[in-house]
Amino acid sequence: MTSPDDRKQRHREAFHADDPAGGPLTTDQGVEVDHTDDSLAAGERGPTLMEDFHFREKLTRFDHERIPERVVHARGAGAYGYFEPYESCAEFTRAAFLQDPSVRTPVFVRFSTVQGPKGSADTVRDVRGFATKFYTSEGNYDLVGNNFPVFFIQDGIKFPDFVHAVKPEPHNDIPTGASAHDSLWDFVSLQPETLHAIMWLMSDRAIPRSYRMMQGFGVHTFRFVTADGKGTFVKFHWKPKLGVHSLVWDEAQECQGRDPDFNRRDLWDAIEAGEYPEWELGVQLVPEEDEFAFDFDLLDATKVIPEEQVPVRPIGRMVLDRNPENFFAETEQVAFHTANVVPGIDFTNDPLLQARNFSYLDTQLIRLGGPNFSQLPVNRPVAPVRNNQRDGYHQSRVHSGTNYFPNSLGGGCPAHAGADSSAYTHYAERVDGAKIRQRSESFKDHHSQAAMFWNSMADWEKQHIVEAFRFELGKVGARTVRTRTVEELVKVDPELATQVAQGIGVPVPERNESVAHKVISPALSLESLRGGGSIRTRQVAVLVADGVDAEQVTTARDALAAEGAIVEAIAAQDGTVLGSDGESYAVDRALPTVASVLYDAVLLPGGPTGTPAHAGDPDVMRFVRSAYRHGKPVGALGSGVGLVAALEADGLRLSSEFHHVVTDRGVVTDTAPGTPSEEFLRSFVEEIGAHRHWDRPQVRS
Repeated sequence: MTSPDDRKQRHREAFHADDPAGGPLTTDQGVEVDHTDDSLAAGERGPTLMEDFHFREKLTRFDHERIPERVVHARGAGAYGYFEPYESCAEFTRAAFLQDPSVRTPVFVRFSTVQGPKGSADTVRDVRGFATKFYTSEGNYDLVGNNFPVFFIQDGIKFPDFVHAVKPEPHNDIPTGASAHDSLWDFVSLQPETLHAIMWLMSDRAIPRSYRMMQGFGVHTFRFVTADGKGTFVKFHWKPKLGVHSLVWDEAQECQGRDPDFNRRDLWDAIEAGEYPEWELGVQLVPEEDEFAFDFDLLDATKVIPEEQVPVRPIGRMVLDRNPENFFAETEQVAFHTANVVPGIDFTNDPLLQARNFSYLDTQLIRLGGPNFSQLPVNRPVAPVRNNQRDGYHQSRVHSGTNYFPNSLGGGCPAHAGADSSAYTHYAERVDGAKIRQRSESFKDHHSQAAMFWNSMADWEKQHIVEAFRFELGKVGARTVRTRTVEELVKVDPELATQVAQGIGVPVPERNESVAHKVISPALSLESLRGGGSIRTRQVAVLVADGVDAEQVTTARDALAAEGAIVEAIAAQDGTVLGSDGESYAVDRALPTVASVLYDAVLLPGGPTGTPAHAGDPDVMRFVRSAYRHGKPVGALGSGVGLVAALEADGLRLSSEFHHVVTDRGVVTDTAPGTPSEEFLRSFVEEIGAHRHWDRPQVRS
């Protein structure tokens, strides 16, 4: 099997700037420098001399280190890896990288938020970018998608309007990394085509637990083309192996303070630890003769094809196994473009896609300083590049010979590829029509799929959506905008509109049951996407204090680690705690530096007798209460069960002398002292695998 490192890794190594070991400091011109702490001056207290070329070069280079950040998707994280198909896809595409399961294609993936600048937090409520660059044998292919399958607008001419509306208000540049402000909701209330994507934005999909636990979508309907020219419509889906999991809103807000780099740190740490994230690439295929077989337009980027109508067919997998060596050179300078396609993949007449095919190249020209950005190592294809493009800013190649076609002086090179070669051939589609500015009638249903999304949600998901609308619209100062938005929501679902209206203090709009569509698509709900119950890379906090039952901690840690979980001992202060056996045990984190929102589960070991020493610590109780309230698994052993009992959750069943191991809605308890039983450990692992438990009784705050 071809190693994923062979081509792109060798390619990158050619550009490494490692200095020779032991070599002296030099200027950019190679002149050795003996002093870099003080500027050249006229005497000890005299003026700095402009002839100090080292001083001027050093500051000039520093002053020019930054390039313009992306207008959208400015904050991101990236990684290298590989893609391999499960089997040949020749029946519907000629793309070479989708043919041979034994060939791994190198990839670079960049995840990002959309609204905020580079300095914003990871866990804001926002769309996430999911862009993949395939370094194929036929050239670079960029699948530039999001973690939502739909977008906010149908035609790219509205893109500047949408981005201006969602970006910070122009007069005060507030808010950063947030959509809860007047201009965005004014746009939404006047542009109902946004409603489907807005439903996704108000759901927990907009605050993923991890990039590694996030779906990706190509958004648009593209076209596969076979070797004999047959076309098939295709939509792309990335599904994470670890399941699809999200934060909840108050968790996300606390993460912004506790760890604004929560998602990018998670991705980096997992890869460094050898826990390589993996996604399965699936496609929805629609024969061209079925283009009009749906009650929506395939070219409408605000619509999904329900998986119940067209199942997702798995065609390959992607693994990310290498972090970048330099954030700026790779993650920041990587340039994606929807029009970077290879033979076998083509476009459709989706008006938003057509606009992106223009916009991406256009923005790279100014962001990366000219037309030669494809020569940057992260953007450079592994396929040979031969053309007559010359000169321009940052040209790194020394060309010779002719630079025009046709020519005879250069032997006619580079020549056209032959008709029977692997050259790119555009799909032969008849295109004609009058020049008009008018949207198709098939694009004008803006409520049915927004309603389908709402109807497909579990009750707890619906509650989170209502709370999100209340938060977002509650930040809107213009009451006319609040009212107008709710009047659009009633066309999605009357109950949704009623609950939102009551929460933001505007009149409840008149109910119109005729528009309350009842179609559902279970695949849209997070309930159906939890994964196979694996707890690999789940973060488990074990709260310890002096007197803790060391055998319980050691046995539980070993059992959880054997399942792939990351277990950390947390105490009131860093250092060590004294176990019940008289031995000292290392503490991984101090309680003041962490919070339950940074963990997926919590374990409460006991002491030899009575309640653990930290039971009276308000920070400990706040940690446990927060984890419980967010539906996270809680395990308690021996006297640690007393901490759970102190939550006073009415109706929650706990362990007793008559029945030691009790599992109730994600809470696993065992009052038996000593080594935790296999039954307890098995149950706790299963509850962590289920991720969240929203049906548990409330606790006192």
